[in-house]
Amino acid sequence: MEQEVTLTEMLEAREARVRAQDSLRERYGVPVISFTLNIAGPVKDSPLIRRAFRTGQEELRTGLRAAKLEALWQGENLAPTGCEGLYAVKGTAKEVKALCVSIEDGSPLGRLFDMDVLDRDGRKLDREEVGGGPRNCIVCGAPGKGCASRRVHTVEQLQKATRRILEDHFAAAGREKVSALVTQALLDEVCTTPKPGLVDRANNGSHRDMDIFTFTASAAALAPYWGQCFQIGRETARRTPSKTFRALRAAGQGAERAMFSATNGVNTHKGAIFTLGTICGAIGRLWSAEAPCRDLNAILSECGAMASAAVEADFAALEVRTAHTAGERAYLERGLTGVRGEAANGFPSVRDVALPALCRALEAGLSKNDAGAIALLHLAAQGTDTNMVARGGPERAKKAAEDCARLLERRPLPEMEEISRLDQEFIRDNLSPGGCADLLAAAFFLQSWKGIE
Repeated sequence: MEQEVTLTEMLEAREARVRAQDSLRERYGVPVISFTLNIAGPVKDSPLIRRAFRTGQEELRTGLRAAKLEALWQGENLAPTGCEGLYAVKGTAKEVKALCVSIEDGSPLGRLFDMDVLDRDGRKLDREEVGGGPRNCIVCGAPGKGCASRRVHTVEQLQKATRRILEDHFAAAGREKVSALVTQALLDEVCTTPKPGLVDRANNGSHRDMDIFTFTASAAALAPYWGQCFQIGRETARRTPSKTFRALRAAGQGAERAMFSATNGVNTHKGAIFTLGTICGAIGRLWSAEAPCRDLNAILSECGAMASAAVEADFAALEVRTAHTAGERAYLERGLTGVRGEAANGFPSVRDVALPALCRALEAGLSKNDAGAIALLHLAAQGTDTNMVARGGPERAKKAAEDCARLLERRPLPEMEEISRLDQEFIRDNLSPGGCADLLAAAFFLQSWKGIE
């Protein structure tokens, strides 16, 4: 895709674009938008350039819809000479130009957009006609076209500045998207109803110190943390995976403080901070400006590479000191590795249990709520949740897992009423599969992350 083009090829492409513009004007009798990118140098097309073009296309289409400016025709041409988009728009030329200027000026990425607007007579409107000012140089920030006309900066300097704009934009977009999707996943998890023994929309499960509002407050407080984990992964991508994990642990301590502050000391998401923070860090390590990694197996494998050494050291240290948490006692007494073992092995319960169950239920036409409730049952049926052992003892935890497994064996897609009966049994015996809830949230997040275009 990345091939150099000649001046002759660029001139021919420009002539072809003018002919297409004239044809659209004559056919529809409305203003025409010609959208290209300002890319210096002989390489005008690449995966990163196309991603920027797609972003500009989406911003333009969204803007047209919001302004109620109907696109009577739209098309694009992706070629070595550059990406080109053409629109015939029903509206006045000034309305259309004002929209295009607002998009060009709306973000640093917009500085690379070139959205020319021709009125129905073929005259190209200037930015100044709709209140737009001169565009600044991408290298030094000087206003106007002086740098370009005098060739103040080299092609290499222009290319470097362009690359910086593109990478900074898509890194920020990735960070924001990760934060939004993880926050949504946490809200989806707590809202999924019924969930045996857990807080949901119907009741507080086996908990006396928290309700659904405690969880929403916690989810809001943690929103910045997920983007921070993504950024840590990105910034440490060239270092060893274990160093990324060490940095994530330090950030996680700050996230726990934010959680406790929002919940008045109640532990709502400590396990999620660990689980989803690790996953976000892995996404950051695998990120590229050209195409963020959507391969869930690769993401979860990276989690294992990051966590394995630290988790092994944690378990080794437990052999010579007293356990302080229920999870540590479960490891020493019964060999249950809990969420640390999940991380060290690349979250197999998410990859092999929760995600497949969630996707099967959704593909069968179930709602997200019902699919999530069923995926939680699959997780609980494994019988490895250390919270269950801590609350009910090993025998009751084992029976609870068997009950979930039998229900799924009898009805792979059980009715919610059947799960509600399990909920009452869990509440009666003070059981709560909190670790499974964290893994369900991870499945919700990864299912959304994979589905992004």
